[in-house]
Amino acid sequence: MNLRKLYYLLLLMPFLFFVACEDDPVTPPETVNESEVLVKYLEANGDFINTLAPAMITAADVNTLRLTNPTKLLVIDIRSAADFANKGHIEGAVNKTLGELVAYMESINTTSYEKIVLACYSGQTAAYATSLLRILGYSNVYDLKFGMSAWNSAVATSWNGGMGNNYTDFVTTATAKGTAGSLPKLSTGKKTGEDILKARVAAMLSSADPFGDVKIAHTTLTPALSNYYIVNYWPENHYNLGHLPNSIQYTPKVDLKLDVNLKTLPTDKTIVVWCYTGQTSAHVAAYLKLLGYDAKTLLNGVNILNYDWAKANGLTVFKPDTDVMGYPYVTGN
Repeated sequence: MNLRKLYYLLLLMPFLFFVACEDDPVTPPETVNESEVLVKYLEANGDFINTLAPAMITAADVNTLRLTNPTKLLVIDIRSAADFANKGHIEGAVNKTLGELVAYMESINTTSYEKIVLACYSGQTAAYATSLLRILGYSNVYDLKFGMSAWNSAVATSWNGGMGNNYTDFVTTATAKGTAGSLPKLSTGKKTGEDILKARVAAMLSSADPFGDVKIAHTTLTPALSNYYIVNYWPENHYNLGHLPNSIQYTPKVDLKLDVNLKTLPTDKTIVVWCYTGQTSAHVAAYLKLLGYDAKTLLNGVNILNYDWAKANGLTVFKPDTDVMGYPYVTGN
């Protein structure tokens, strides 16, 4: 090659390098719509909230299994260690915090039990935890209906203050659902539905008071109804009997599907879910918070708002004379 050809080749090299780079651009990093991936994963793997929720068991059924086949029953009591030891608990129960639940479940052979029952004070914290464990795939987990208040009146009295007629101005006027929009934004950094789910559950149970993040009392809600997007999680026929002003009817096991009305929930406003006793709404609030919504459950549901009306209309209410059993309990650790 003579010097002139070499000279021209050297002049062309930067241009050739530029063209080569243009033909082989850097591949942008993969982006994942985590909330959509998670919803689709959950709906394809049991869709608990839209099929089996709530997963509750009565004190009577727990006691029957305790007496007939105790090795097939595991009771996990999530009340404080002091109340577990001093106020009493179901014999054989283990005491765990919400934050310890997932690790504990992973450490035992859960399939060896027919039923794993979570027990709290009123049934609402246990319902929240049960929803998360069910969604994780633990299909034999249940929350004790009405909590330890149903086991024995001496063990816990949480439901004594859970009934009242604190807001009786119910209306029959329907409020329309919001316009369908987008799902919340999640940023766990994970790409698969399973990994996103595990990351979200871990984050939700990592705070000092996980259920405190999602519960709301009627004293906070009712003076400021317009501040919230209020989900009345009842069948339409019950909603038509009466409901909180501005509350919006969502049919259980139907409306919270991705291709139905899930996207009508706002991502820029706190959602308050309410039901009859607060236990079903705790299941639902856990699911919505998992997806990234700012969701809360109204403590005690209609029982604390309009108890006499609910009872007269045949809705589910706590009845101390029939719902509180006199089953035995033990104290100590």
